[in-house]
Amino acid sequence: MDEARLTATRRSLHGVAELVIAGPQFRTLGSIELRVRPGGFGGDRSSVGVDGHDLVWDGGRIPLEGTCRDLAAAAGQEVSDLADVYAGGSGVDPDEPLALDAEALDQLLTWFGRGDAALRTFASDVEPVLWPEHFDVGVSVGEVNYGVSPGDSTHTGPYAYVGPWTRREGEFWNASFGAFRDASDLPDVDALVTFFENGRDASDER
Repeated sequence: MDEARLTATRRSLHGVAELVIAGPQFRTLGSIELRVRPGGFGGDRSSVGVDGHDLVWDGGRIPLEGTCRDLAAAAGQEVSDLADVYAGGSGVDPDEPLALDAEALDQLLTWFGRGDAALRTFASDVEPVLWPEHFDVGVSVGEVNYGVSPGDSTHTGPYAYVGPWTRREGEFWNASFGAFRDASDLPDVDALVTFFENGRDASDER
């Protein structure tokens, strides 16, 4: 996958998640949380979501094209950022044309689905959340964060992570926040679950 296409698609998809789904949901229903859905993701309290290459809502579906303002209006809501809730975010302007490559979009949505399935297997009593701030799917168990990211400024491609709230030392930990593994090293749900289990075990070693 071309790095530029993947990065542009990730940024635009993050913008949709934040400005079209999480922001409007927060203004009307009080929650920024998103959930992974089959083939995509959407609000935990809102019907608005991404399904494959489309934006969907109760009674409607349109292609992920144009701008975030266009998409929000089509779904009958007002585009909204979350700058008053957290710092950072997607950095996408509501009127910025989206740049979504079909292959890259499929790759990122597949990664979210795989990660959500692995987290539900690893910690069956915790509901994974897709957070609009960093655009990662995660859970917290025993003061350790576990999750998957579609990539960011420090690592371009999708990866999985384990982030203890208190820094650990040892061979497992290969990042300032804890540990990560590139998606290419975690080809299926079982491999992801094993990584999370290894992270839990390493976190328990004080």
